[in-house]
Amino acid sequence: MSVTTPPPTTTAPDPFSQRLKNATWNDHSTAEHHGFTKALLEGELPLDGYTAMVAQHHFAYVALEGVARELADHPVAGGFHRPELERVPALERDLEHLLGSEWRDRISPSRPTRTYVARIEQMVDHPEGFVAHHYTRYMGDVSGGQFIRRVAVETYGFEKGAGTAFYDFGALGSLPRFRSDYRDRLDALELDEAAAGLLIEETRLAYRLNTEVLAALGRHHV
Repeated sequence: MSVTTPPPTTTAPDPFSQRLKNATWNDHSTAEHHGFTKALLEGELPLDGYTAMVAQHHFAYVALEGVARELADHPVAGGFHRPELERVPALERDLEHLLGSEWRDRISPSRPTRTYVARIEQMVDHPEGFVAHHYTRYMGDVSGGQFIRRVAVETYGFEKGAGTAFYDFGALGSLPRFRSDYRDRLDALELDEAAAGLLIEETRLAYRLNTEVLAALGRHHV
């Protein structure tokens, strides 16, 4: 009597969005649980610390959104360029509320922010790397940023969106739908293994650069 051997079971590979999340989770967690972030989320960060964070965001997003526009027609990066996502105008409104009309003369990038900005600007020649930086910023802002917004309003007494316009993504409609669509775009990227690996490593670097920016803020404001 012969015994039929069942066919081997195979497990479908994780979609790229899940692979990216898994591979960068420790770096993401380190940035998310930094002492500066902890003070902010617990309502213990002075207003000048919050203001300094907004200022550093401004330099990063000017660079990121400039590169996004330059890569708007690129087959890899172009799918992530969405004008309704842009944060610079909102950051400028926040800075004017926090520092007054002369806010441009009152802010400067920290050394880690200059390093971060320089790396973002290099990504104009590395579209997969641009996607990495885009992912670390916007997906975090659309997700955890909503909690930061609520804490900031409660902690600093902001009214009618003043000081927290950065976190207002009303133009996107449903945020869960946006996040799902974003993951679909990641999964649809046609990347060979080398390009996928580079995107993952650049994402890890982006988280580390963000952590260094937070560390500099923490040394002055926590």
